Amino acid sequence: MQIRQHVGNGKPAVILHPSGTVVTFDELEARANHLAHHFRANGLVEGDVVAILMENNEHMHAAMWGARRSGLYYVPINIHLTPAEAAYIIENSGASAVIGSAALSQTCAGLAEHLTAGLPKLLMIADGELPGWDRYPECVAAQPDTPIEDEIEGDLLQYSSGTTGRPKGIKRELTHLPPAEVPGLMKMLMSFWLPKDAVYLSPAPLYHTAPSVWSMQIQAEGITTVVMEKFDAEGCLDAIARYGITHGQFVPVMFTRMLKLPQSVRDSYDLSSLKRVMHAAAPCAVEIKKQMIDWWGPIVDEYYASSEAIGSTLITAEDWLTHPGSVGKPMLGVLHILDEEGNEQPQGVPGEIYFEGGNTFEYLDDAEKTAASRDAHGWATVGDIGYLDEDGYLYLTDRRHHMIISGGVNIYPQEAENVLVTHPKVMDAAVFGIPDAEMGQSVKAVVQTVDPADGTEEFGTELLSWLRDRLTHYKCPRSISFEEQLPRTDTGKLYKQSLIDKYSV
Repeated sequence: MQIRQHVGNGKPAVILHPSGTVVTFDELEARANHLAHHFRANGLVEGDVVAILMENNEHMHAAMWGARRSGLYYVPINIHLTPAEAAYIIENSGASAVIGSAALSQTCAGLAEHLTAGLPKLLMIADGELPGWDRYPECVAAQPDTPIEDEIEGDLLQYSSGTTGRPKGIKRELTHLPPAEVPGLMKMLMSFWLPKDAVYLSPAPLYHTAPSVWSMQIQAEGITTVVMEKFDAEGCLDAIARYGITHGQFVPVMFTRMLKLPQSVRDSYDLSSLKRVMHAAAPCAVEIKKQMIDWWGPIVDEYYASSEAIGSTLITAEDWLTHPGSVGKPMLGVLHILDEEGNEQPQGVPGEIYFEGGNTFEYLDDAEKTAASRDAHGWATVGDIGYLDEDGYLYLTDRRHHMIISGGVNIYPQEAENVLVTHPKVMDAAVFGIPDAEMGQSVKAVVQTVDPADGTEEFGTELLSWLRDRLTHYKCPRSISFEEQLPRTDTGKLYKQSLIDKYSV
């Protein structure tokens, strides 16, 4: 389905929270068509690239839909990047156009000095003024609001979060099909998870894969999406109560922050409209998920996937309660758990997770990394470690590059992190290895407390003792330090390398 099939239904396609700004399906369809005609008028053809540098605002979905129906790749850029970092993505992707916003005008203004080939030919800035940039949407207002004649399906060109190095473009072949003819796993998932009368909450930044892909598919089904302009824990509860949210997608760090709210705050919002919610993007501690199910009921489903879309698993809340900690069974692709020699691991033994039969992709301009993501069979991996139980349910252990080797013993830091965040005074935790002359590496923890005043040496000693009562001693940190805020992306991925660099000195 397409959004134009819902023109005239009188429903909002997008509601921004907390501002309350509304974009109807009629408006979204017209704005996407205006942009599609503007792209064609400026020479953009199938396979060209549009970079989008905007916060969650009223123009973001029109920009993505306009590019997508024009056969273009669209690249939503992390709004927290510096001009140099954003310029790298624009140049690496080969973008022919950039759409920015007034809120990001300083970043947009700083791009030129970092682009060796200069700025792309088509530059638009939403609701702002910038020399050399056309003011959007005024610059496309004269274009027709009807579809372009040569509509063809484009695709997301997503860049990795860059938590382990420079962001990599994840590119898939275009289908060369009109939009209405494109099949998709998302369409199948929507059909059983999301009814037509749903109201969907998207609390995360739209420059990430899941929020952009899910919200667009949900709009294609004629369902209203409430987009949080910026996530905050109480604001999320307010959105659910205010708009009668029935469905939504979250990341575990959002759960943790909502659970850490005072009970009186949590109890003051009516969340009875919720029917099902989904979470993904990062591992969720078993105790955190149990607390969410206790609070919201057995409606907290989970999927495991990646921006590379090599495969995915799904587990309902009901199945999770009988397989706590699992991320489910395959929904796309066939699972294989392999050791370092490429042999299948037996049940219960961790190994690298590979998918057979998923979508194909390439890391843009990085043939070596693309090749390293596949084995001799052509099965693909993103470097996650996990194991299968006797019922075929997948459990995630950690990322391959996060593993600590201390005294010859493999330690997966996720175990300690999952326990630490259940302490009532702990908001967030990171565990990693630092150099140790005797052991090779020793286990280090950095903790963010709910109340910054608790970040003391005395509490660190207390926390270590508390942890040792709950976890095998060799998996426990030898020391704990405190930070006011851990360096995470908006989807909860941790920039661990910056902590490793800091604490390895």
